[in-house]
Amino acid sequence: MARLAAFPGETGYPVNRVVFPNRVLPYFLLAPQIAITLVFFFWPASQAIRQSMLREDPFGLSSRFVWFDNFRSVLADPGYLNSLEVTAVFSIATATLALVAGLLLAVMADRVVRGRGLYRTLLIWPYAVAPAIAGMLWLFLFNPAMGTLAYLLRDLGVRWDPLLDGTQAMILVVAAAAWKQVSYNFLFFLAGLQAIPRSLVEAAAIDGAGPGRRFWTIVFPLLAPTTFFLLVVNTVYAFFDTFGIIHAVTGGGPARATETLVYKVYNDGFVNLRMGVSAAQSVILMAIVIALTVVQFRYIERRVHYA
Repeated sequence: MARLAAFPGETGYPVNRVVFPNRVLPYFLLAPQIAITLVFFFWPASQAIRQSMLREDPFGLSSRFVWFDNFRSVLADPGYLNSLEVTAVFSIATATLALVAGLLLAVMADRVVRGRGLYRTLLIWPYAVAPAIAGMLWLFLFNPAMGTLAYLLRDLGVRWDPLLDGTQAMILVVAAAAWKQVSYNFLFFLAGLQAIPRSLVEAAAIDGAGPGRRFWTIVFPLLAPTTFFLLVVNTVYAFFDTFGIIHAVTGGGPARATETLVYKVYNDGFVNLRMGVSAAQSVILMAIVIALTVVQFRYIERRVHYA
């Protein structure tokens, strides 16, 4: 069995660490996770890198090594640059809306006394909905031909038609994607709020601080670790997990107004059968997400203080 051993830390005080008497046991414990990472991440990533340097003939019978020609073709494509801009707008809007809405609902739920369990259960439900189903729900509500909310917008004088207006289509997919992610953010923000000692908030109230001041000076700084974690998760979600919503609602249209990077990878690879170009796009997308995550951990985490 594992035992605790004391080692001198950086501050001079002893630090307890787990020591296994059997040197092979730790590797056996890590083997399942390492195997899953190798099979479901490193192997597909290596195959994508290899495929990105190949070019197949029109019939898919043979392929030849072209080095970085696919990457040059992708970066010179105006459609890809448009998808990059669309992805930036979509991911920022989705992550911001989902985080703000999740935090607002968590603060409201934390103050509910009667019916607290029912209220929280209803807020968690959207997370159980599949992305494609979530997209179809919003499409039915805002469909210009039969949507209930679309009729209300027309009665208010709004010419609503996301099938023809690119800006309206972007608003629709952002709203659907953020609604799908709000429940996830709500759970973590609510857990973070419940972990904050009530004595700190009560002491600030006794000192005369109002609800807004108590939130921004005490509650929100203590939620910084949770907010940082959700920022990383929501960024990855906006880049990858929103494919089903976009595919169900707009299909990347109108006029590629909602064609994000992950949807362009699908469109070029599985629709147009340009496998090498699609693989190059997936490699670039992977590099972008890794770079964003590194920047978040390198610079944003500096402002996060863990209690």
